[in-house]
Amino acid sequence: MNDQTFSLQPFPSTKSLPNLKIAGNIARNGNKLVICYVLEGDLKEIALAKPTVRVASRTEGIAPPSNTRSRKHELWKDTCFEFFLGIKDSLRYWEFNLSPAGHWNVYRFDGYRQGMQEETAFTTLPFSVQNQADGLALVLDVDLNKIVSANQAIEVGITTVIKDKDGEVTYWALTHRSAEADFHLRDSFIIKLLDLTWK
Repeated sequence: MNDQTFSLQPFPSTKSLPNLKIAGNIARNGNKLVICYVLEGDLKEIALAKPTVRVASRTEGIAPPSNTRSRKHELWKDTCFEFFLGIKDSLRYWEFNLSPAGHWNVYRFDGYRQGMQEETAFTTLPFSVQNQADGLALVLDVDLNKIVSANQAIEVGITTVIKDKDGEVTYWALTHRSAEADFHLRDSFIIKLLDLTWK
């Protein structure tokens, strides 16, 4: 399938889990990948970084949030929407990190947690964050031609890290295939996507 809905599950924990729902949809068309996360629930309990605000001069009045998206490391230490993308029958994969504050990063791996390096093919990631009445939505539209050919089937693992106000972290994914939360396990990249426009 080329367009799929998803729902993430928290990694089982003996501690109380936040009252949240994380769902969305993902599609690949024309080798563009569009992924939408919807986070619903009691967001007052979640540590959400605010978008960066540009400093305005006195004559400009109140400054609107900046639209600039900056690359930043270790976004997974806070609330962060993520996905992992691999090419079918290849060990290589990429990790995409998207912060509600607008920060982002992409890392390339040669194999399971091996050869991690920043993916320089991307200089920006075009995503938006919208606040909703009972949650927020994050939407990313990215050109995969920078890293994947249109004729290559891809496998995707969709994940999210949630940090609460007390600093507790929970790990959410499509599936958990290990005794520990581990988003890098290739058998958890369970969404398969082809570019159906490719001939």
